[in-house]
Amino acid sequence: MLKTKLGKMINIDKDFDEAVQTAKKMYLEGTIFIHPTDTIYGFGANPFNEEAVSRINQIKMREIEKRYILLINNVENLLNYVDIESEKHIDFLLSIWPNPVSVVLRLNSKTSKIFHSRTAAFRIPNHRFCLRLLGALNMPMISTSVNRRNQKPFNEPSLIKDEFFSEVGAIFYSDKKSFISSSTLIDLSNSKPVLLREGKIKFEDLLEKIS
Repeated sequence: MLKTKLGKMINIDKDFDEAVQTAKKMYLEGTIFIHPTDTIYGFGANPFNEEAVSRINQIKMREIEKRYILLINNVENLLNYVDIESEKHIDFLLSIWPNPVSVVLRLNSKTSKIFHSRTAAFRIPNHRFCLRLLGALNMPMISTSVNRRNQKPFNEPSLIKDEFFSEVGAIFYSDKKSFISSSTLIDLSNSKPVLLREGKIKFEDLLEKIS
């Protein structure tokens, strides 16, 4: 682990458990960090911490109205935040996750009031570090591409460090090759899934699982 007065570069391959605990502490403290996922690198933070959300908006120079994808550890936990009336939809989610597929779902009344939104996109990521961290938190976590508005996402740790090191609490990285595709994004807030963005997983392959 390389520490500086500005932040930390933490190789998750060197001390995995310590990296998870450090990320958990930052999440609970409302600190922004960068981490690898099953798609591209992402900013991570507590979505229930308004200051943390505001800070990510500032870093990304992003409009306040736009919502972020939320990572979560399992469908059982997901059901604490959303309303899914169809057992068929629950079975569908169980069949596609963990995977780089993000799904827009209707929030329950409590969560909707907190987020000031009727819906939110969730994903159970197919990534060991993310899943271990999410399991330790047992709460959703913001994950959004590492870039500023109208820029392409940064996906190389050295480039991420050059651009964002002084603006985040830590950059968690891996020596393993990362993916360069965003997650497939579908809307399942109504009766039938609607494709919003196609990524690594093809929409037609997903449709086969809900037919």
